[in-house]
Amino acid sequence: MPDFFFRTEDIRPDEVLDYFVETNKDRQIVDALKNRNPTILIGSRGVGKSFLLRVAQKELQDNFESDRVFPVYISFVRSSLLISTDPDQFKHWMLARICSSIIRALNKAGLLGGVPKSINLLAGGQVSPTVGITRVDRIADAYENSWKFPESSVDIDGLPSIDDFKDSLEDLADTLNIRRFVLFIDEAAHIFLPEQQRQFFTLYRDLRSHCITCNAAVYPGVTSFGETFQPVHDATMLSIDRDVLSSDYVDNMREIVQKQADSSLLTQIAQYGKNFAILAYAATGNPRLLLKTLARAPKVNSQQVNEAIREFYRTEIWAEHSTLSEKYAGHKALIDWGRDFIESTVVPDLKGKNDQYLLSERATTAFFWIHRDTPEVVKEALRVLAYTGIVVEHAVGIKASRGEIGKRYLVNLGCLFAHEVAPTSSVFEIAKALTPKRMTEYGANHGSYRPLTESTSININQGIALALMAQLDKPAYVLDITPWQKEKLAELGLSTVRDVLNATEERLKEANYVGDVRARRMRNAAVAAVLEYLSG
Repeated sequence: MPDFFFRTEDIRPDEVLDYFVETNKDRQIVDALKNRNPTILIGSRGVGKSFLLRVAQKELQDNFESDRVFPVYISFVRSSLLISTDPDQFKHWMLARICSSIIRALNKAGLLGGVPKSINLLAGGQVSPTVGITRVDRIADAYENSWKFPESSVDIDGLPSIDDFKDSLEDLADTLNIRRFVLFIDEAAHIFLPEQQRQFFTLYRDLRSHCITCNAAVYPGVTSFGETFQPVHDATMLSIDRDVLSSDYVDNMREIVQKQADSSLLTQIAQYGKNFAILAYAATGNPRLLLKTLARAPKVNSQQVNEAIREFYRTEIWAEHSTLSEKYAGHKALIDWGRDFIESTVVPDLKGKNDQYLLSERATTAFFWIHRDTPEVVKEALRVLAYTGIVVEHAVGIKASRGEIGKRYLVNLGCLFAHEVAPTSSVFEIAKALTPKRMTEYGANHGSYRPLTESTSININQGIALALMAQLDKPAYVLDITPWQKEKLAELGLSTVRDVLNATEERLKEANYVGDVRARRMRNAAVAAVLEYLSG
């Protein structure tokens, strides 16, 4: 099986440009992230949001001596571990994590040799000449460990206020000859936690300053922006969705694979170009989905590609979607209805039409349209489907029959292809003839909505803390890590998600054939998988 990087976290930050395939859209996004105006980057899981943040960070780092613009990458992925008694825990933790990340980045860049006085305010206390662990580090760590002791309180003494934070950065900018700090905040606002969304965007708005640019990556479906943040006025909103209708779409996806593939796989891709194109279309612009399915079909022949599409897009991608209902019980009705709507209504409708279109050599479809007055619970279910990449929001304000207005969606092409008996024999023609002009329309009161609108079990604010505890007790094999890593975890008796999260590198090195390097890699991969799993 090819050894691909499925996550940006697995790539060394200083090597990220080696894997960058620059499309016009990606370049526009990277340039926007480096510019002065704040940017919100929106995309489903696996489409490359973290990767583009890292690319922008690296390019700013490479030009720092001349431009004096200092980038700081901050991940909020650990926000799912916060369960303290503090009602403002997320706001306090965000500020502590941002302060900690800035100090660490400045120190790593060698800019704290003289330890300017203004760093003390940012650090929550006196900073030693060797910098070391600061007060804000301890505050952030205390919140991130609050899942172990949910009833405990966190002492935030020393945490700067927003105004103190901005004053401190202005002083640091003057002292260190920095024109501007650029913050890249990843995993910024969790789709299932509206209160966290509101707190994040309020902080995002409050951080505006002449010497701070705040950028963030969020999932589609984030809709709670708080009282002060206005998406149109306070940030540039950019989508990272790659256009499957573009003439160079397959070539771009092939280049992404070529950055990681060995010579054997490249030979197979060259020999079975059409089969590779089918896998690329099935991924619907999501590089992680392409790499995962290609890893299952390394010979790229028809048999392997057909099996990969059927297994991944008929079973695994849906299993991942349905697992969300276990983590967030209050959303169960939305999640389950969304799956049933796509599998039982939308895909059969699209497939039936495409069968007819292919017979008469007409343009094909993978698009559907939802009326703007559709019940809010249906729209929420579609937002969850967009979060997991089952659908893509293609265009808003689209006129349909009788001049009605609504939103157009694209169904994940892999989910559509998986319903073909032999995908490699027919779906390439579907993909090449796609047009958004053909879309199946679902009105404001379509009959398929009734099971959801009549449901009484929707409670999107239900027990996040209880959900987290339940996930920590799940068996470790649910984590998205390699079979060899799972084998080693079993060998060590790390049987639950909680065990893996608690395991140190020293503990991992107790397994056979695991030294320092492998222990670090396993720990990083396991923790990343744990946090992604817990985050939904």
